[in-house]
Amino acid sequence: MELQYQIATAFAFDLLIGDPPGYPHPVRIMGAAARGLEKRTRKLIKNARHAGAVTAVTLISGTYGLCVASLWILEHIHPFAGTLGSIFLIYTCLSVRSLFDESLPVLRHLQENREDLAKSSLANIVGRDTQNLDQKEIVRATVETIAESTVDGILAPLLFAFLGGAPLAMVYKAINTMDSMFGHKDEEYLEFGSVPARLDDAANWVPARLAGPVIAFAAFLSGFNGKDAFFTFIRDGQKHLSPNSGIPEAAVAGALGIRLGGTNVYQGFKVEKPFLGLNKKEIEVGDISRSHRIMFIASLLSLAIFFIAAICFKSV
Repeated sequence: MELQYQIATAFAFDLLIGDPPGYPHPVRIMGAAARGLEKRTRKLIKNARHAGAVTAVTLISGTYGLCVASLWILEHIHPFAGTLGSIFLIYTCLSVRSLFDESLPVLRHLQENREDLAKSSLANIVGRDTQNLDQKEIVRATVETIAESTVDGILAPLLFAFLGGAPLAMVYKAINTMDSMFGHKDEEYLEFGSVPARLDDAANWVPARLAGPVIAFAAFLSGFNGKDAFFTFIRDGQKHLSPNSGIPEAAVAGALGIRLGGTNVYQGFKVEKPFLGLNKKEIEVGDISRSHRIMFIASLLSLAIFFIAAICFKSV
């Protein structure tokens, strides 16, 4: 089975079953490996930045080598086994269904006026403090997470899968996992996590910029304001503290006519983030389900665009 059909199959599996709880997901294995490497490199290397760099290089090279070796073994057992292994690994890199499943409880609890439960559910998917958020701030945090995750949970792994198959997609997930674990600007990880954080910025640079027009077109197809989505990501996308996160967030803000950004609190410390969007209307609970709709359409568009590009590239 050609690579583009493997990716489409993996995408379908992700939509159908998501991430069932309990099975040994490769990202959890990566996380455990990263934590183990951190302990060892910190002991062996006094310079925290160098220790973080060694951890990153080791995990990335190990992930790539293990994937290539595993697929090679499966291919030699039987070609169909190699295909199944590739589909499985790509499937584990995608997060369309899990992004929906993990943010849906926040929406449900808000619809039932159970804000305490909404805050608890939100805390499972964001890094900011949630205990003091009001309803609008809960919605804002959820919409921002859905928008940002459209890049690192969907569009980016799809792009890397099309460029280099399952091994390159898994390398991307390794980089993304290290950023989520070590990319904190606190005393413990400011130096150690600097290289993983920069690698994540570099890996998401192209996918984030593809996400702007893709989300704008998805907004148009979803019945929202595609024009405002496009011009908002052009105007506000680079205002964000992150070189990449602001682009999908600005596009979604424009599509829904709302304003994202503002004050976030992380472990008790306030962080002021620039406002994104024109604030044409007040943010409301329904904006979460609207963000879901844009996310699903954007993911299908991304798959279609990369799929067609792969076929055209092969025919040249």
